[in-house]
Amino acid sequence: MKIYCNTNELSEACQNVQRAASSKTAIPAIEGILMVAKEGTLTLTGYDLEMGITTSIPAKIEEEGELVLNAHMFSETLRKLPESTVSIFSDQRNIAAIACGEFESTLIGISAEEYPDLPSVSGGYPITVSQEILKDMVRKTIFSVSVKDSKIVHTGVKFEIEENHIRLIAVDGVRLAIRNENIDYSGEVLSFVVPAKTLSEVVKLMKDGDENVTISVGKRHIIFELCGYQIISRLLDGEFLNYKAAIPSSTKTVINVNTKSFIESIDRTSLIITDKIKSPVKCVFEDNLIKISSITSLGTANDKISAQIEGESCTVGFNNKYMIEALRVCDTDEVRIMLNGAVAPILIVPKQGDEFIFLILPVRLKNED
Repeated sequence: MKIYCNTNELSEACQNVQRAASSKTAIPAIEGILMVAKEGTLTLTGYDLEMGITTSIPAKIEEEGELVLNAHMFSETLRKLPESTVSIFSDQRNIAAIACGEFESTLIGISAEEYPDLPSVSGGYPITVSQEILKDMVRKTIFSVSVKDSKIVHTGVKFEIEENHIRLIAVDGVRLAIRNENIDYSGEVLSFVVPAKTLSEVVKLMKDGDENVTISVGKRHIIFELCGYQIISRLLDGEFLNYKAAIPSSTKTVINVNTKSFIESIDRTSLIITDKIKSPVKCVFEDNLIKISSITSLGTANDKISAQIEGESCTVGFNNKYMIEALRVCDTDEVRIMLNGAVAPILIVPKQGDEFIFLILPVRLKNED
């Protein structure tokens, strides 16, 4: 292989692709980036057997070929090169000579024959979603994905797609996040779970603008195409929580509150709560006031803010971190909080519509039965 590339283009592509390369594995090839130089294009691939990222950039190719180079070493080398053009020559022993300006180095590569093939998605159902919409949908759900769950399926985000509608759902045992959106889609009803890691990488590859993301879904794998990249990932198997049954069907107390004011108040009263000294935040909802308090071995904190409250007075306790994480992604001036007693799930929704639904299980207060 003998090629010349724009240094910045190659460096950016490798920085992105290497995030799919494995860091600790018994298969040395998948710790690398697969480079395939053919017909004026250099294709780069990273793949850890669960998720792969691939992209292509233009290159001047004097000799076609393919090679695997260690992802970290190659990416770091490119990142620090001094000139705008880099040349890469490799020989039959898979040793790559890298030159840029006065800089020269060699990296010992691995034969491309040892690199595993990426899965293919054939006969999948293509879905097109605005990049901006998908990014927001992921942001409003991924924080609720389980990180320590015996059911692997809950470490991903569930997609439900039907005519002109897409819904994302995440759950971790104590909270639930749902994001709804209308899209242009008239295909088959689909339901699948994408690993949270894959969605994080999809979001990282997004750029500002109104470009679309094309999603192709197969039986076991999914492909996201955006900004010149393809991200292919396995789907998660298993029975996902029946989230609809977890949403309360009745409400005794409805609160409309300024989102920013509520976040700031919880923040203030949570200063005496730490990772080592944990305690729920207590909220009393009555007389158009929310009385917020906490008590730990470090001291006490009390605050109150105004709100519009309809229905019964109610006192609930909750994990401050879970509540703040949900409120911070609401992106609305006001939210509606729906309660059904001290031990029923806390529901957070927009004042109008169902763009998002957040559910948090309360923490039983010591003075509560």
